[in-house]
Amino acid sequence: LKRRRSAAFTLVELVVVLTIIVVLAGSGIYLVTGIIDDARVQTADNDLKALDIAIKSYQRNNNGKPPSQELGLNALVERPADAKRWRQYLEEPMVDPWGNLYQYRFPAQKSKRRYDIWSLGEDGVESEDDIGNW
Repeated sequence: LKRRRSAAFTLVELVVVLTIIVVLAGSGIYLVTGIIDDARVQTADNDLKALDIAIKSYQRNNNGKPPSQELGLNALVERPADAKRWRQYLEEPMVDPWGNLYQYRFPAQKSKRRYDIWSLGEDGVESEDDIGNW
């Protein structure tokens, strides 16, 4: 008597296939996560360039002076009490890709410009991972 071979998969074959699928899925998730992190950093960098342009516009209308430390970036959104020539430079305060407001310091401590603008980065605290105009 000949034994008929079954057309089904063995348990070992199923385990091997599932292991391969899990490894491939894990690799894909790792790659996508890296791409998302890179995109957030690039977005923050582009936002900083936009903020820099808004501050330079503010300076042109205010005798070459950037917003004071007290006014901060809010001077780009709301008219300061002492402003002679002003226009709204931003519709609303800008938020970085991690949901934190961009930071401003005048006079600068890190930048070669007169002011520092930066994102606190993913951790949301001032640290080495900050992304700024320096």
